[in-house]
Amino acid sequence: MSKVQGGMKCVKYLLFVFNFIFWLCGSLVLAVGLWLMFDPKTVQLLNGEGAPETFFIAVYILIGAGGVMMLVGVFGCCGAVKESQCLLASFFACLLVIFGAEVAAGVFGFMSKDKIIEDVQQFYSESISENSENSNGTAVAEIYHNILNCCGVSMPTSFCPDADEDTKDCLNAITGFFNEKLYIIGYVGIGVAGVMVIGMIFSMVLCCAIRNNREVI
Repeated sequence: MSKVQGGMKCVKYLLFVFNFIFWLCGSLVLAVGLWLMFDPKTVQLLNGEGAPETFFIAVYILIGAGGVMMLVGVFGCCGAVKESQCLLASFFACLLVIFGAEVAAGVFGFMSKDKIIEDVQQFYSESISENSENSNGTAVAEIYHNILNCCGVSMPTSFCPDADEDTKDCLNAITGFFNEKLYIIGYVGIGVAGVMVIGMIFSMVLCCAIRNNREVI
């Protein structure tokens, strides 16, 4: 027999539905993380010798969070169906840990956003420098020019005599490209954090209801 009745039974099924949605959100977060990691443009831009790796730290956090969310979603579904106080409490604790990790990742992303862009800009600038120690500097520069449709560090530039008038300088193009990627990470993180707050509320309400019913019995 079910340990919860009435309105709490509704909360139980809402928590089950929520956990299924949470599992889907974990799948989405994992997919976004893998897309950012294996996006051909990003890989080519950051695959050269001496390329900065700061950007991928945030991506790794996103992939890890997505995988853990999928696992936690399964535990939450089992806890809701079995009305297990232990599983629900564990679910709440896991959500709290993931929430803390998401907040930390968000703070890291906002604090490091400018540094990530500056590192990539410096990497590009060094690749076109006459004093560059990178033997593949010309190849790296061509990759940036082709992918970002840009050329040089300022326009007009003697580095690209055949460039069109609409061609951007690569420093601004790098800023726009990585801002877009980092904003995706930020928006996904904020959305996940909001979903987790709802899950923590549902799990604690149902857990308290099960405990109260046991005390009554």
